[in-house]
Amino acid sequence: MGLKFKDIVEKEEIAIRDLKDKILAVDSMNILYQFLTTIRGIDGSVLTDKNGSVTSHLIGLFNRATSLMEQGLKLVFVFDGKPPKLKEKTKEIRKAVKAKAQLKLKEAQDGADYSEMRRQAARTANLTKEMVDDAKTVITALGLPVVQAPSEGEAQTAYMVAIGDAYASVSQDYDNLIFGCKTLVRNLSIAGKKRKNKFGFTIVKPEMMKLDNVLSSLEINQDQLIVLAILSGTDYNPGGIKGIGPKKGLKLIKENKSFEEIFKKVEWDKSYPDLKWQEVFDTIKNIPVTDKYELKWNKIDRPALIKLLVEKHDFSENRVISKLDRLERSQKELSQKGLSAFF
Repeated sequence: MGLKFKDIVEKEEIAIRDLKDKILAVDSMNILYQFLTTIRGIDGSVLTDKNGSVTSHLIGLFNRATSLMEQGLKLVFVFDGKPPKLKEKTKEIRKAVKAKAQLKLKEAQDGADYSEMRRQAARTANLTKEMVDDAKTVITALGLPVVQAPSEGEAQTAYMVAIGDAYASVSQDYDNLIFGCKTLVRNLSIAGKKRKNKFGFTIVKPEMMKLDNVLSSLEINQDQLIVLAILSGTDYNPGGIKGIGPKKGLKLIKENKSFEEIFKKVEWDKSYPDLKWQEVFDTIKNIPVTDKYELKWNKIDRPALIKLLVEKHDFSENRVISKLDRLERSQKELSQKGLSAFF
């Protein structure tokens, strides 16, 4: 969804160590797309194995998950289920964007413009069912729980935080906030950097948002936050109302007594003649979630990881084993430190 809340949301920088021993519900599709768009060759092409199968997402997932596990974070990965009916329009828009990017990619390739090739190639990213299944296999083999959401994964993570099964939701998007997520963590990476341009990287630090603080600083309630999102655009009404961003939307919310007044003033029916704003609001407010899951962390299944990553996808066996050895050493050290508190 990528709500445009960056400039209005109160946040605080945190360190990875602040999350030690905390259960973190990861918006899996969000993070997999992140890896798929950023882990690419100089020409923007995805990384593949000898059979042509994409491995960019698995490289990112394996390295990120193991690195965070080494720091004592308890990860649980939540996957999307059936999308709401209103999301069909967004899927159509994204399909069109990818088709346009594909044409621009061809032009960049013809002109040997590597910077543009990388930029456009990232916009054509697509996760297949096989890629998602492989990701789930890696996660399970690392001993981490997988939760299947009935609908939107970010809504499920928000629910898990709300009922106390997780400390925070992990995602790059702000969507979780409109689903009532009490604590959201962004930029959760050991590396602490992301590509800025073709010349290098920029430093990024993990940041945390508390929903109560967000609402308090904006001086609005949860329902008003949802309306603010609708005005500026969500997955269920892409684009929002032309000319209205979060700051202008916030002003409208505070100046009008009712939501009906707001949507009448912005002439909602002209922008969305076949869609009632109430339908978008209800979709967000009543998104399906489930409590049918088990949060259990198991031992690492080395044979399963070797079979998938090394034998199937051509990962370096030495690197995989070295990474797992380091992870198991760190887990043993963390366990010993924990036990020492009792003696």
